[in-house]
Formats: sequence, C-alpha cells, structure tokens
Amino acid sequence: MIYITGDMHGDTNRFRKEYLRNEDQWTADDVLIVCGDFGFIFTGSQQEEEFLDVLSKKPYTICFCDGNHENFSRIYTYPKESWNGGYVHKIRHNVLHLMRGQVFTINGKRIFTMGGAYSIDKYVRTEGTSWWSQELPSDSEYKEGISSLKEHNYKVDYIVTHTAPRYVIRMMGKFPDMHDMELTGFLEWVMHEVEFKRWFFGHWHYDKSIDQRFRAVWFDLIPIYDEISE
Repeated sequence: MIYITGDMHGDTNRFRKEYLRNEDQWTADDVLIVCGDFGFIFTGSQQEEEFLDVLSKKPYTICFCDGNHENFSRIYTYPKESWNGGYVHKIRHNVLHLMRGQVFTINGKRIFTMGGAYSIDKYVRTEGTSWWSQELPSDSEYKEGISSLKEHNYKVDYIVTHTAPRYVIRMMGKFPDMHDMELTGFLEWVMHEVEFKRWFFGHWHYDKSIDQRFRAVWFDLIPIYDEISE
C-alpha cells in the first residue's frame, strides 16, 4: 500500500500511531510519501542523525519530495541513485528523497514528483542556516520534468508536489505568490497537459479535498487505492 501525508517539519511525533494509524502493521510492501517539508535532514545534529537511524529500522519505505523548508545543502550530499524508474537521494536504505521532475513506479502506480516552493518567511531566516536558494526548481529540473512526462506519454496515475497549480491555490481562497509564479505556472501546465487520477500536495498546512482530483494534505494519512471515494 502507498500512503500519502503532508509537511512534517522534522516533528518526530508525526511517526506516532495517532498520525500513522496501523503503522505497526506496515511491511516492506508499504510506502509512505511525504508531500514536502520533511525536515528531518535539516540541522545535522546528533539527535537528528539518531532519529534517521530509528527510521532506518522501519520495515517500510519512507519517501519525500522536497518542500521549501529543507536543508538542500545536506540533502544533496547524499548519494544520487536510480530507484523505481526515477532518481532519489538515498538518506538511509529506506529513507529516500524523491528528486524533482521524476516519474517513479511504486507498487505498480506511476507517480510524478516535483518538489519546491517559495518561503514567504525567508526574510526572517538566514541563508545557508535556515533558508536555501534551491527551494525553487532550476531550469534543468523543469526540463527534466517535461522529459520524464513525455517519456510516459503525459500519463501517470498520481502527482505529488509541495505546492499546487495557481488554479488550485485560488480554489482554496488563497493567492499565488508572485515569487513562485514560474513554479505554480509550470504545475498549471502539468495540470492541463498530463492525464492523472489524483494530485496530492502539502505546503499550505491544509487537509481537504479541493475537488475530485486535488487533495491538500497536512496531518491526514491518505491510502492510495485504484479508486479513491473520499
């Protein structure tokens, strides 16, 4: 089974049973995907490393697309490997950063990933310590995304991102930030050009189905079935 959840921000409590129901029954066949702001590769502290070691003992796989509140300098030091059809940074044997613009085949489902977003609080953060310029995709990452989608004939099962297309942001009653118009515009292009069943995103700290195809995720845990009725 594939499970989707939202921004964790390095909060170890998010791995408690209140949030990951039946997690003690998950096996090597199960995959948890976090829609960005994973936050457990941030400070480089001993405590953080020890918790990553705890996660490495889980029987299931933990994947995350990156958000804007990530330490990209640290994430990029981990080895880049091919996994299930796309590229990842291997944090632990079962903790994987799903790189931008990839299509992964996970439990028979094709999943397109594109992390990144703009930090509206960057002005109270310090570059290289609590904020990194790589929070928004580069031209090469956009091109990688287009190439991956083209390779799959612009058809996937699910899309996992951190932020959302402009149209969806407006449907939530919010406004796209001018600083990440390139990213939200790219996601809007994906929305129109790619055939998909459902799109999951984090960033907005919101748990709600926006319509039949778009689902904002924060604390909720969403199991992926062939058909989702919620």
